[in-house]
Amino acid sequence: MQDQNQATLDQQFMREAVLESRYGFPTPNPHVGCVIVSNGEVVGRGHHVSAGQAHAEVNALTLAGDSARGSTAYVTLEPCNHEGRTGPCTLALMQAGIKRVVFACADPNPKAAGGGAFLQAQGLEVVSGVDEAAARSVNYAWLGAMEMQRPYVTLKIAQSHDGFAARRDGEQWITSPEARLDGHRYRAERGAVLVGRSTVQKDNPLLTARIEGVVHQPLRIVLDPGHRLSGNERIFNTDADTWHMSNNVNFTIEEILDRLWTNKKVGLLVEGGPETMKRFLESGVYDEIIVYTAPKDVVSGLPAFLGPKLEDLPVQLVSQVQIGPDTRSIYRRN
Repeated sequence: MQDQNQATLDQQFMREAVLESRYGFPTPNPHVGCVIVSNGEVVGRGHHVSAGQAHAEVNALTLAGDSARGSTAYVTLEPCNHEGRTGPCTLALMQAGIKRVVFACADPNPKAAGGGAFLQAQGLEVVSGVDEAAARSVNYAWLGAMEMQRPYVTLKIAQSHDGFAARRDGEQWITSPEARLDGHRYRAERGAVLVGRSTVQKDNPLLTARIEGVVHQPLRIVLDPGHRLSGNERIFNTDADTWHMSNNVNFTIEEILDRLWTNKKVGLLVEGGPETMKRFLESGVYDEIIVYTAPKDVVSGLPAFLGPKLEDLPVQLVSQVQIGPDTRSIYRRN
């Protein structure tokens, strides 16, 4: 009965850690949440805010203070066991006097993995796999990137109710400010955003993530074979780094992803127009499609899907919610 009660408590506190993990924009690092529990009470909690800053375990231990000694740490990802821009979390847990560590997901990154086994070898009680599915759902893009060893590719499409991405009268926005703000969150989450030359010429976007809590702006990428952009467009300002991929070279998608991976980018949000989307869809190199659909019809314009139609793609609907007046539908590869 005691083991069953402990398992129930572990599930309960891990759910709190999973909720904590949803905060922050830590790319290229994973989302991690941690709660410290002493005598059945949460005495510390924390999440990984941004790359280069303290990890979730350290933030939770700092809040717990001396109450951490002899307590249990619940962490959504196996504590790291390597020296990166911050010290190993395994050492921080041991130095704080933690006696028991419960984590949800094993770390697939070979550079950071092995923390659970290390802590166990040091005499700590270690439990793994608690509420793993919930923890993975927060980190699905990062985990996918680690497994594929390339950036996780998300295509973001905005369309009218009757399937158009742009009006013939040139109106810039089809979806609402709420939907556009939601898109900024995905820019921050993925860490890199890509458009084609036509989008820059038509909309002159900044392509930054203008939401609270973003420390590192996403890398901006513009595909401009033939070098027709002047360099004075807003995408080339100093608000964020920009790759201007031109020089009369039509880069392949695989080459772009290889370059991103080499530069420690684990995600890519494609926000280009229908022609850029068609290129990615026809290549098959994508993992997720996010479609924002406005409730209005525009009757005529540029179709959102120029290539393969959504219903013909090897994807399944995993989420559909209202964002302001619009509907956000998320599809992922089968």
